[in-house]
Amino acid sequence: MAEFTAKDVQNLRQITGAGMMDAKKALTENDGDFEAAKQWLREKGLAKVAKLGDRENAQGSVCVVVDGSVGAIVQLKSETDFSAKAADFISLVQDMTEAVVAKGADALAEMNDELDALKIAKKENIELGTVVRFDAAGNNILDSYLHLQDGRGVNAVLVELEGGTKEIAHDLAVHIAFSKPAYLNRDEVPAEDVERERQALLDITKAEGKPEAAWPKIV
Repeated sequence: MAEFTAKDVQNLRQITGAGMMDAKKALTENDGDFEAAKQWLREKGLAKVAKLGDRENAQGSVCVVVDGSVGAIVQLKSETDFSAKAADFISLVQDMTEAVVAKGADALAEMNDELDALKIAKKENIELGTVVRFDAAGNNILDSYLHLQDGRGVNAVLVELEGGTKEIAHDLAVHIAFSKPAYLNRDEVPAEDVERERQALLDITKAEGKPEAAWPKIV
């Protein structure tokens, strides 16, 4: 018969996030071997999480980190905003982003265990979304902005400037985060988009009762 104490059960629960009955069963199934019980719980948890892969994960959190001339953005997706706002979720996104800055996107493969542990704890389809690493050229300025909502990042921006200051780069990042521009310059804007906006402005001008002769100057 497996021998283990209530303290063993408590410690296993604290480390793995498992319920009391699951922790007891893990120790029983593994003859009281603590490390084997941890692995048993992990494998059982991953088997359950694997079945969640087709569930929608439209929530999540994003983080941005800049270190000198290198910046990164990492998005981690979840099923619920409740999970995305949790401290352990936000902490993992932060750690992942710092790893990408330091070592590149390949560093995330080294964090699979942490990601698996979070999936098991939250019992949700949690997966990586956008991953971007950016190296500023030469002496260019790099800065960022992260818009927070209920403690989690919901919009992240990196801006590189040739000349200027970090303050200007930051202000531009803030502006981009709130205005969400679709294009970098007017040459990128499709003709149909220009025509649609022109027509919308023309309709507004007409509705305001402006004289027809003034329309070309306004629109």
